[in-house]
Amino acid sequence: MSRLRLGVNIDHVATIRNARGETYPDPVRAAEVAIAAGADGITAHLREDRRHISDSDIDSLDALTKRRGRPLNFEMAVTDEMLAIALRHKPRAACLVPERREEVTTEGGLNVAGEHNRVAPVVAQLKQAGIRVSLFIEPDPRQIAAAASVGTQVVELHTGAYCMAVRERRPEAEPLYRRLREGAAQAAALGLEVHAGHGIDYETVGAIAAIPEIAELNIGHFLIGEAIFTGLDAAIRRMRALMDTARDEAAA
Repeated sequence: MSRLRLGVNIDHVATIRNARGETYPDPVRAAEVAIAAGADGITAHLREDRRHISDSDIDSLDALTKRRGRPLNFEMAVTDEMLAIALRHKPRAACLVPERREEVTTEGGLNVAGEHNRVAPVVAQLKQAGIRVSLFIEPDPRQIAAAASVGTQVVELHTGAYCMAVRERRPEAEPLYRRLREGAAQAAALGLEVHAGHGIDYETVGAIAAIPEIAELNIGHFLIGEAIFTGLDAAIRRMRALMDTARDEAAA
């Protein structure tokens, strides 16, 4: 079983900064700490309303990750504006996500099956520019098949429902986990690289990391929250250790 990569999402460092309209805390500094602590890449979501990450943050993060030899995973809505920004910066990876102004955070996966004609041209243009494309989707057979049909290289499976069920001790956790495992197997069988993210914490990371087809986890909000108590370096190092232990045990 291959080593599991960790992408650290630093969006909510910018959320704290923007709450006071200050220049601190700096998400670029958080990205530097994350890389030093063992992050394999940095994820940032430039939303249409710019509620956290800003255009200047993307400029700086792009420069930092290229200098440090780490991929920037640019999360973006399927819009002409975001496509233009991605094509200008040419990050290593772009993850297409659904986006609604009224949502607190990304809710649910992209409806690739229902929006094939909107998603496919964006995937094609990003790939033509040398950007590795990921689609953030539910672990649903129909959406996974649609993702493969539009030509993406990667799917990121939405783990939020499973993680919430675990935290709330609901019986749905087991079938939701089975759905994740089956979705990862289906995606891999279709030749897609499989990532996972949303809602992952110390309690849920082990089970997700044990799914053999998953190559990368993208984790943000929990790590930034935990950093308030332990520091970002320690929070990331603990997450990295839990991932590695779960992977090793699953392979044994």
